[in-house]
Amino acid sequence: MSDLVITKHVNEKNCETIDFYIQKDHGYEALKKALTMTPAAVVDEVKKSNLRGRGGAGFPTGMKWSFMPPNPVDAKGNPKPKYLVCNADEGEPGTFKDRLIMTKTPHKMIEGMIIAGHAIGSNKGFIYIRGEFYQETRIVQKAIDEAYKKGFLGKNILGSNFTFDLVVYKGAGAYICGEETALLNSLEGKRGEPRLKPPFPAQVGAYGMPSCVNNVETFAAVPYIIHEGAEKFAKMGTERSGGTRLFCVSGHVNKPGVYELPMLLSMRELIEVAGGMKNGKKLKAVIPGGASAPMLTAEEIDVKMDFDSLAKAGTMAGSGGVIVMDESVCIVEAASVLLKFYEHESCGQCSQCREGSHWLARMFHRIENGKGVQSDLDYIAKICGNMAGQTICAFADAVTGPALSSVKKFRKEFEDHITQGCCPHKGPGHRHAHDHKESAHV
Repeated sequence: MSDLVITKHVNEKNCETIDFYIQKDHGYEALKKALTMTPAAVVDEVKKSNLRGRGGAGFPTGMKWSFMPPNPVDAKGNPKPKYLVCNADEGEPGTFKDRLIMTKTPHKMIEGMIIAGHAIGSNKGFIYIRGEFYQETRIVQKAIDEAYKKGFLGKNILGSNFTFDLVVYKGAGAYICGEETALLNSLEGKRGEPRLKPPFPAQVGAYGMPSCVNNVETFAAVPYIIHEGAEKFAKMGTERSGGTRLFCVSGHVNKPGVYELPMLLSMRELIEVAGGMKNGKKLKAVIPGGASAPMLTAEEIDVKMDFDSLAKAGTMAGSGGVIVMDESVCIVEAASVLLKFYEHESCGQCSQCREGSHWLARMFHRIENGKGVQSDLDYIAKICGNMAGQTICAFADAVTGPALSSVKKFRKEFEDHITQGCCPHKGPGHRHAHDHKESAHV
């Protein structure tokens, strides 16, 4: 069994404090080691670890750090500051791992950020935290204050010539701000809309300066890599994905929660670790990587939980949010609820996404209430085809995940809603609490 990289002490009293972190968890020892290494050596160590971003895309972390320019200057030849940003805007439905880190072991994230700052030559970091996370914000801010008092943040850290300051910025509860460029716009006080790329954040990021954005869990893994060595971390995972992963298991399992496990584990094994199916019911479907990940059927759960295996299976590891649904679930209703969420959260910047998410939400709602027609099912695929890959960010692609996979893998259930004129699971007269006026056509 692999070491617990992040969650080893999260069930112990006062685990969120700096004194606990130093005494029980080698706190800030990795930082001391990193400050004796050159920035390039730190980046190289993270590359060797095969750490991939834990926010959703799974991009190699060391490679992302290496994209930061070494000595950026403006048009007049003056040095430009470089910024480090932590994406703590955890808004993907079914995902709650970052909250655990921020409330139980925030110093791992903070130490990881300081090490990353040293590696990319940044002296200023921002933690962009979801606005609803009041308690998490309070705990993280207290941890930052503790780190300043102990000399791990501020000027000339631990007697070195490295200075790093860290501030918390509260978002305003927009799902789209989980996308890194929308997050940067929001951080600047602008409307939370994704930016066209290129230029990428490494060239033009926060406040127009070179910036690097990583997820909470990504930063929290860095101290282990530096302290224990990249090789040990890499061996825990697959050839292309090192380390353990925090999986957020929810839905119809006996023991929902956050589990830190090697990605070599299969979906079937993960469900067993989470206590198996609740009330002895049969598994019907699983969303493996947050709500935007395409669904898997009960016959497809022998897939490994690493990024590449899930991609090969036609879905994605995403944010690690595993939503388990048993035989009692109406897939049409589940998909309808998700699409209603995405309709609400589209920033509206791209017409394909703004209009497409609205049309899909209404069509799924209609079908769920028994008012759909057979041609709707083929039209859903057409709408998705006009959305995926056609927009500034990947939000439109995220919308098509549950829409396409639910219709493709559970088509008979959709057809039954249409032919029977109601939800077969609930019978005639069923209506959603969020019903709105129906129109003859979408």
